[in-house]
Amino acid sequence: MSIYTSHYALRDFTGLARALADQSRVRILIALKDHELCVCQLVELLGLASSTVSRHLAILSQAYMVDSRKEGRWVYYRRSGAQAPVSVQAALDWVDRSVADSSEAIKDRETLETVLACPVEELCRSDSRTES
Repeated sequence: MSIYTSHYALRDFTGLARALADQSRVRILIALKDHELCVCQLVELLGLASSTVSRHLAILSQAYMVDSRKEGRWVYYRRSGAQAPVSVQAALDWVDRSVADSSEAIKDRETLETVLACPVEELCRSDSRTES
């Protein structure tokens, strides 16, 4: 292994560790397990400001844990799939095995059902959260 490969492996590892070191980011990963969600839906689920959710998504994206696509005015996020690095796939599996059945995750799934029942246009229009 060259010094460059080793450096990038360490950087990728620390990026994954950073991504998993926050409860909100782990909650996002759990919510994205079975759903592709827009920022507004995640804002509603987490009860955070859209700028905060966007920052969490940027960190997850930098760690290659989520992918995004733009559709009209909205950006949709999903967990990285088979194209993700092996370390990312292993980290996502670890999240699923460790906390996907926790009481917090179960509560989030129930809340997410309500969020998904509301049209995205309505959620985004009503998103008036500000940083507090």
